[in-house]
Amino acid sequence: MNPATTLSQKLLLSAFEAQASDIHFYPFEKHTDIYFRIHGKRIFHKQILFSQYQLLLAYFKFTSGMDIGEIRKPQNGTITFQSAAIHYDLRLSTLPVNHMESLAIRILPQDENLSLEQLFLFPNQLNKLKNLLLNRAGIILFTGPTGSGKTTTLYALLQTILQRDSYQTITLEDPIEKEITNILQVQVNEKAGITYQVGLKAALRHDPDIIMVGEIRDRETARFAFEASLTGHLVLSTLHAKNANGTIHRLLEMGLSVTDLKQSLISVAALQLLPIELNKTISRRAAILEFLEGDLLDCALNGVNVENMEQFQTFHHLRKKAFAYGFVSKKVFNAN
Repeated sequence: MNPATTLSQKLLLSAFEAQASDIHFYPFEKHTDIYFRIHGKRIFHKQILFSQYQLLLAYFKFTSGMDIGEIRKPQNGTITFQSAAIHYDLRLSTLPVNHMESLAIRILPQDENLSLEQLFLFPNQLNKLKNLLLNRAGIILFTGPTGSGKTTTLYALLQTILQRDSYQTITLEDPIEKEITNILQVQVNEKAGITYQVGLKAALRHDPDIIMVGEIRDRETARFAFEASLTGHLVLSTLHAKNANGTIHRLLEMGLSVTDLKQSLISVAALQLLPIELNKTISRRAAILEFLEGDLLDCALNGVNVENMEQFQTFHHLRKKAFAYGFVSKKVFNAN
């Protein structure tokens, strides 16, 4: 086994053991710092020589299908890795910085099947979400920043739905983060002409009951997703937004009208992941949700600031509740 292979395997196994979701490489002239993201927190792992990093970078670029000779443009690649009984998909991304290249690796365990009960902190919020899924037409949006658990939640929801009923389910993803049986998963590939809009048009001709759009990124995708929900389909999708109220502003900025939203939007569920502590040790992360649905959604669409309404539970209120129950630390409770 060559030095690059040995070094890469040792690093990856350390990341898996630490339950890291990402690995970040910060190159400097003589050395490179390596960080792991664990339970949402970026933690320094180790420092290696720049010469070692060059070996690692070349190895990762080659095995993930990137162009080793290209250092001026960002690149993306994928590696599959088997460790013990667990299969991992690794999503690699390079970024040119100061005549060097930084590397980031997203770690996606393929055999990890968390139940919905494990994903959410408060059972009443999960029950509300399950009731929303009984709708057969309309759109449910899951929002939050990168790494807030939107896609993981969508996968778990789809698996739960399919255990209950046999629905024709089609997903449009970029990339497909996890393969699920009994679901038609379409990989968006803009270079090959398969955009979200093209994929959606094709999916609608395939007699779907449920369509999952991996991410609403622009006004064209937003428009088509909402139109699909008006034609008798349940559409599940994600959107980058800070909170539930901010989601409405994002959708309006994308060119959708309040009338469009009132006709199609079933609910906005904004996610925030909290590190759950047991005996002062972080055991896992669980989601809390800001919900806009029913009367609260109507109020938000009519311009009312729902954050001042008693029945709307903000992230701050939910963190306070989690702290009172002893699930999280005071530092987490005080976070923005």
